[in-house]
Amino acid sequence: MPLNPQSRGSARSAAELNERIRGLWMRAGGRLSPEQRREYEQLVTAWATAVREEVVEAA
Repeated sequence: MPLNPQSRGSARSAAELNERIRGLWMRAGGRLSPEQRREYEQLVTAWATAVREEVVEAA
C-alpha cells in the first residue's frame, strides 16, 4: 500500500512508522529487495513528515 507523505494529518504517528521500518528490516534480514527498498523509501519519507508534523504540533 503506497503511503502519501504529502498528506497532512496522517493517521500514522512517527513511532508507528518507525516500528514499520524496523519490522521491514527485520523481515528482510538486513538486505532489501527492490520492492522492499521502495517500501522503505516511502516509509522513511512518511516518517520524516510525521516527525515534522509532531514537532509543529508541540510548538
